[in-house]
Amino acid sequence: MTRWIELDGVVNMRDLGGLPTRDGRGTREGRLIRSDNLQDLSEGDVRHLIEELGVTDVVDLRSNVEYELTGQGPLRSTPLTHHHFSLLREDADPSATVADALAVSFGRDDPVTRDAAFWGRHYTGYLAKRPDSVAAALAAVRDSTGGAVVHCAAGKDRTGTVVGMALAVAGVPEEEIIADYVRTAERIQQIIERLATVEPYSRSLPTHSLDEQTPRAEAMEAVLAHLDEGYGGTTGWLTSAGWTEADVEALRVRLTS
Repeated sequence: MTRWIELDGVVNMRDLGGLPTRDGRGTREGRLIRSDNLQDLSEGDVRHLIEELGVTDVVDLRSNVEYELTGQGPLRSTPLTHHHFSLLREDADPSATVADALAVSFGRDDPVTRDAAFWGRHYTGYLAKRPDSVAAALAAVRDSTGGAVVHCAAGKDRTGTVVGMALAVAGVPEEEIIADYVRTAERIQQIIERLATVEPYSRSLPTHSLDEQTPRAEAMEAVLAHLDEGYGGTTGWLTSAGWTEADVEALRVRLTS
């Protein structure tokens, strides 16, 4: 089944319905959608998301500086419920300025090779540094009344981590979660071309190769292993972050029933 959602203003949007679960059921279509940045959606795109796909909630994982520089986007003028949860530690500091965030997140010349091990550490860093935002993003998906679109800039790293955890709660097997994460590689060139000239991404993207940005299975494997080894799985991580068993079950039901 083709799950890509082809719109004018995005290149990495797909519906996560139709994935198998361990209990023999599957994830529901139209409940969880992952995407790259939504800033370029056309009027027709907006109508399609709301009227055809039934989207009611947008979960924005971009940092404060990304939100500030790229603007609210066309969906902000609609009745949708919008949630903004930065996964960067710097955004938890109320005294930090846009200039500070630019210097920390986009202004450094980082010599570290961005291989799968790098991205695995990066993703588990979200869980350690911003557990509040990760748990809140998953709660927004859980509590949505229609479809929830989870997005960041590329729809690869922050989105991949949060979506992977949501699918784990739904009971999707690890190999399917990893396969979905890796599917972004099919669109990675279009994603980077779309962002490379846009502030603030133009500060860092041109300094790294396409290969360094391409998702590798090992990166998502590292996230799932971290959750399993440290918490007994995503459910354990969520309960350590304050969720009840009923909260976890509500997310599972939301995605599968």
